Amino acid sequence: MEKNQPSYAFSVFCSIFISLGLVAFSTCIAAEFKRIRLKDMKLDGELCFLPRSSASGLGLVALICLLVAQIIGNLMIGSQFCLKEKKTSDPAKKQWIPIILLVLSWISSGLAIILLGTAISMSHRQPYGKGWLDGDCYFVRRGVYSGSGALVLVSESLILGSVFTITRTRHWRKKVDQEMKVNDEQTR
Repeated sequence: MEKNQPSYAFSVFCSIFISLGLVAFSTCIAAEFKRIRLKDMKLDGELCFLPRSSASGLGLVALICLLVAQIIGNLMIGSQFCLKEKKTSDPAKKQWIPIILLVLSWISSGLAIILLGTAISMSHRQPYGKGWLDGDCYFVRRGVYSGSGALVLVSESLILGSVFTITRTRHWRKKVDQEMKVNDEQTR
């Protein structure tokens, strides 16, 4: 019964991780449709005004979900590495593919965080004379939120690829070790 608990916990973490990624992606796409457009800008001479957009709240939800998913994904990878290290102590058997996938996922999520953070701050209300930067009004361009959503999916896929690479290799090694033991016992 103890052997089923780690796989059950792993399945729960995997489900939460995937759900958070899908929520982050969905809210990024929703924010793309709710973003401020050029027609929303009001001009008063040289001063401009942009209303607050609901895209900022949706972007914030996406950002939080992405960060929590990234933490859970790294915990899953760490736990799989710890399980692997207990079973194999040979340093020559270290895997570089999961590490490379993890680094690429951090790069992808870092870019998504930068895009989302900037887009969130630009989606706030910009009153006359007090725009987003130097008193000028700026609005989020088309594709920024959906690009962030794509980066969320890339990051999630890379983490899942890293986790499954580690688990698949561990199960393969276990199967090979069992076959070697059976062959050794048969030759005796």
